[in-house]
Order: sequence, then structure tokens, then C-alpha cells
Amino acid sequence: MIETERLILRPHGLADLDECFAMWADAEVTRYIGGRPFSREEVWARLLRYVGHWQLLGYGYFTIRERASGRWVGEAGFADFHRDMDPPLDAPECGWALASWASGRGFATEAVRAIVAWGDATWGARRTVCIISPENRASIRVAEKCGYREQLRTTYKGGPTILFQRATSS
Repeated sequence: MIETERLILRPHGLADLDECFAMWADAEVTRYIGGRPFSREEVWARLLRYVGHWQLLGYGYFTIRERASGRWVGEAGFADFHRDMDPPLDAPECGWALASWASGRGFATEAVRAIVAWGDATWGARRTVCIISPENRASIRVAEKCGYREQLRTTYKGGPTILFQRATSS
């Protein structure tokens, strides 16, 4: 578990399915991530992937909750999705998604800074990457605030994407 000034982050559990589904079923959330709302079945598979990452790799995605209220904010973490893209991703991939109500409040930056610091301290991440749609200006700003820099432009699943990387100095 990771705690920040306003957030609590912890790995996903079975009890998170309904809130996770509510977020991923929101067209505003998925506009730049998949381009369409996800079904409950797809969110269930996503949840299983998250748990599997922790079991197999020792890292994964965290749920994000607001400390003051306990309200679901979203999720953020690291993964190795074995994406079919060129160039292939050769480092853990950082990602995040927030519920619509939580956007624009600085939660994403706070959460990503926390998980990046956790990755650096816990498993010595020397380099991590993230991919973001060029149209997703909000996520690009979060990535840049958290030390990610554009590496190159490519495509993923037929759409344009930007590959960002973050390298530690140690």
C-alpha cells in the first residue's frame, strides 16, 4: 500500500470489480484508451491481468482511492502487457486511468509520482515507459510532470501513439 497526502493506493482485489467496471464503462474514460467503453467481461479480464502481474512479476496496478472519503479515484501502476507494437516495449510500462469525476484535480500526477517513487525504491526501476495518444493532452502533461520524455511516435492498434520513457540517474 502507498499513501500520499490525498490518496491511498493498493493492489486490486475482488471487491474492486464494480467500481473498476463503472470507470471503464465510462466513454469519457476510454476515449483515448481503447476508444470505447469496456464490457464487464473485459473489465474482469483486466482485473485478472492486474492480479497476475503482482503474482508473476512483483509489480502491477494499484487502485487509487481518495483518503478523505474512500471514494474510487482510478488506477495506476506498471505492467508488461506484451503489446504487439513496433518498437516493442522493453521496460515496465506505466499507466493510469481516473474516473471522470476525479479528472483535473491533480490526482493522476500525485498517484503517478507515488508509484514511480515506489518502483524506484522497491524494484530498482532504471527505466520505465508509457504510451499515450497524441490527442490526450492531459495524460501527456501528467507524464511530463512525472519525468517522462517523448522518445518517439509510432502506432498501436492502427492508431497514432507516443512512446515516452523515464530513466533514473542511478
